[in-house]
Amino acid sequence: MLFGKEHVKRYQETDGEVGHVWENGTTTLILTTTGRKSGEQRSTPLIYRHHGDDLMVVASHGGAHVAPQWYRNIEADPEVRVQLKGDRFTARARTATAEERPEMWRKMAEVWPAYDEYQTKTDREIPVVVLERV
Repeated sequence: MLFGKEHVKRYQETDGEVGHVWENGTTTLILTTTGRKSGEQRSTPLIYRHHGDDLMVVASHGGAHVAPQWYRNIEADPEVRVQLKGDRFTARARTATAEERPEMWRKMAEVWPAYDEYQTKTDREIPVVVLERV
């Protein structure tokens, strides 16, 4: 199973032919953020779903008590790069509102049921992030 840097590398090299379909048939995209301290580009494979014209991802970090680095990076700079198969584009990332989150969370947990388990491991509300194409 692909994971981490190797997942990103193979996904980018093959326009998602390798790495788009991941564990248990879920699908992934590559999210590239700008490091809030380093200023360097950081790419992360993430499970996604479509939400209208936008995409949704979850900042779960496996239920850790702190948000993943990529989420902290988008809080500092919400302009991101997204690769969905061979489609590469700039997007603006934002945290789903309190009104949006329940439905979005349910849709994400349908494709990755472990999200519900992750939420029980932490006191923080795990964010759903909306990626809006610029």
